[in-house]
Amino acid sequence: MRPPDLETLLKKIWSDVKRYLPAGLLGKRGAWAVGTLAVGVWLALGFYTVNDNEQGVVLRFGAFVKHTGPGTYWHLPWPFESAYTPNVKKPNQLDIGTKPAADSNAQPEDKPDESYMLTADENIADVQFQVFWRIKDANAYLFNVDRGKSDDVVKAAAESAMREVVGQEKLDAIQTSLRETVQMKVRRGMQAILDTYNAGIEVVSVKLQKVMAPGQIAAANNDVQKAIGDQDKKRTDAEAYENSVIPQARGEAARIVADAEAYKQQAIALGKGEAARFNDVYQEYRKAPEVTRRRLYLETMTQVLGPMNKIIVDDATRGVTLQLPPQAVPVRPATERKAGAQVTESAEKGAGK
Repeated sequence: MRPPDLETLLKKIWSDVKRYLPAGLLGKRGAWAVGTLAVGVWLALGFYTVNDNEQGVVLRFGAFVKHTGPGTYWHLPWPFESAYTPNVKKPNQLDIGTKPAADSNAQPEDKPDESYMLTADENIADVQFQVFWRIKDANAYLFNVDRGKSDDVVKAAAESAMREVVGQEKLDAIQTSLRETVQMKVRRGMQAILDTYNAGIEVVSVKLQKVMAPGQIAAANNDVQKAIGDQDKKRTDAEAYENSVIPQARGEAARIVADAEAYKQQAIALGKGEAARFNDVYQEYRKAPEVTRRRLYLETMTQVLGPMNKIIVDDATRGVTLQLPPQAVPVRPATERKAGAQVTESAEKGAGK
């Protein structure tokens, strides 16, 4: 676009000024005074102030010239140069899904066209959230974003990023464990969209305000959530039972293996002991066969007859029977001892044969 012709512009301004001035002031002196005043006013329009949280951007015929920091500066007034002082430090807040109420005490108005979204489990979620953003590149912001519509640009990017993330997750997860993850993903998605358009905007943070099923399906959704809670409880109980039974079974198996190993060692030791005993007895038998044979006989009879009930019959008692408990050793009369000795001697001789 071509800038207006300066001479034509000044003539137009002078004709407008003459229309409103008294006739006496149209002389040479009056003209100089008016001209000087007009030039002074025009030059004064070139002063501008940049606050601490702002950045000055000077344009000459619409092209970037320089940046200015906090302070008071002067630039060539319109139509040569223009100055802008966008706020580059203060975060701007944008509410999505709600519309602030006119009365501060009233509840915000819901905007379903912004907040209703479809989740991965085919539920409808009412998602209301806030976006905080600021200008990170004043040049890109002034040249690439339509001034006065920056909120619309940020809102469009926020809705697009949020719908993409919500469409990949389940409703119950977004409401509970994935809130932080969703906020982080939406912030990154918004930043990627804005950087694609070189908007010069930085997304500071995204905060979920409300994530729930719409009122029309809230009752059904509550039943679903209750069922999910019961399912989680049963799963937890089953895992607790598994964690208690498996260690117990493993301990019992380890005890059985340990007992079997102990029995194995005991049987081996007992077998070795019996073998060593047999060898010792054999060596003694080779040295004194008769004595060893008698000893073996007596030990065997002791093992066989020891646990049994014993009944001793003696003719001297004339039919009276005396029953002794096992292991008992009776005190026999002399006639019984003599008869017993004869029986033992006969038994030994029979064993010797």
